[in-house]
Amino acid sequence: MAGPLEGYRIIELAGIGPGPFAGMMLSDMGAEVLRVDRAQSVREGARPPLADILGRGRRSVGVDLKHPQGREAVLRLVEGADALIEGFRPGVTERLGLGPDDCLTRNPKLIYGRMTGWGQEGPYASTAGHDINYIALSGTLSMIGRAGEAPVPPLNLVGDFGGGGMVLAYGVVCGLLEASHSGRGQVIDAAMVDGSALLAAMIHGFRTTGMWGDRGSNLLDTGAWFYEVYETADGGHVSFGSIEPQFFQEMMRITGLADDVDGLGPVPDQNDKSTWPDMKLRMADLVKTKTRDEWCELLEGTDACFAPVLGPSEAPQHPHNRLRGTFTEVEGIVHPAPAPRFSRTSPEIGGPPTHPGQHTDEALLDWGFSADEVAELRVAEAVR
Repeated sequence: MAGPLEGYRIIELAGIGPGPFAGMMLSDMGAEVLRVDRAQSVREGARPPLADILGRGRRSVGVDLKHPQGREAVLRLVEGADALIEGFRPGVTERLGLGPDDCLTRNPKLIYGRMTGWGQEGPYASTAGHDINYIALSGTLSMIGRAGEAPVPPLNLVGDFGGGGMVLAYGVVCGLLEASHSGRGQVIDAAMVDGSALLAAMIHGFRTTGMWGDRGSNLLDTGAWFYEVYETADGGHVSFGSIEPQFFQEMMRITGLADDVDGLGPVPDQNDKSTWPDMKLRMADLVKTKTRDEWCELLEGTDACFAPVLGPSEAPQHPHNRLRGTFTEVEGIVHPAPAPRFSRTSPEIGGPPTHPGQHTDEALLDWGFSADEVAELRVAEAVR
């Protein structure tokens, strides 16, 4: 079955990180995403990089964006596209002659999605950066970590992917929806500093009402002993998120804390923050009395808000993930499956990752170029 974006054509000017993630998301949902790689990246006869999961599901053409005929080829593609996404620093596509004005002149209905770290304007806009810098400036990094320790970068999930590529993909789909009513395109300015701030909206609300204090002292940031990760007897780890009173009581009952299983007396009031540090030590000692599998046997399938901490090689094999198809396999490589799910227009992975320029001829032909035009571009070395 076709995904919900079937029929939409999107050009992706190749980049790294959040741009390809947005391209992957749009492709997973059924859009035809054509990746435009730099001609210099093309290696004739190269094998597809099957482990490049972010590159799955779309074809690639190799184009010299600095060659006049290469630039014109991209603008020809723009004429038949619904959207374009790019992840260059501000001003780069303008200098290439492929900026928003150039493209919207050729296709007034085009959605032009821009992905940057700092945004299209501001004191930092033209400077280099990475995920850690963007989430630092947005204030989000300062909220992540344990009490008395430095902030902990959450991989590059918050800036590059959650606050970057996913926000860009959302913006493109919103733009396409609006264009279907207005008949007019527009420019999407997706910045990781903005997106990572947005992801922390709930925490900003908590701070305003006085419900959120210093890092590592709060309900969701390892401050609470009942919302924490603990090591087990065999060196594994388990997670507890027993916040609501009924779930907290279930955790207390099953672990034995309600019956003073460790002989240390009654458990204090759940919301007495002054007792949280001592209770965390007590809970840590208790969890270390059993292996991860033993805790799973006791707690899985209950309302204690519990789950084992699985490694990346374990997660695809867990019965819950297997039943739901949370992971899938493409050409022998395990991939996270497309998400979310739809009852009628089921998304699917369009194919394995491809190497730059793997489909230059066939894709250009499919997008309206004649065989003679493709041959001319090749002779001119505008495409590879």
